[in-house]
Amino acid sequence: MSEKINEIRGNTLSLIERNERNYKLAFVGAALVELSFLVAFLLLADFSNRVHILLLLSAIATYTILIFGLIALGLHVNRNTLRVLSAIELLEKDDK
Repeated sequence: MSEKINEIRGNTLSLIERNERNYKLAFVGAALVELSFLVAFLLLADFSNRVHILLLLSAIATYTILIFGLIALGLHVNRNTLRVLSAIELLEKDDK
């Protein structure tokens, strides 16, 4: 029974690691694209026009809220993953 649990645990951990790597790669790619848009806006904006300043401030506010939301979501998922792993460890200790 413990061999099967160890196999399941190993498969699950490798899947989690692969998904985390893909998530980080997608996150960095999206951040680079958004950074290029922000740099283009800064280069093309007419800062004497108050509408351009308002657009810049609203874009930064939106990105800040999204970043904090993604951080909170990532922390939540990590906490839940740790709970599942600790539950699996407790099951294995009970089997012995």
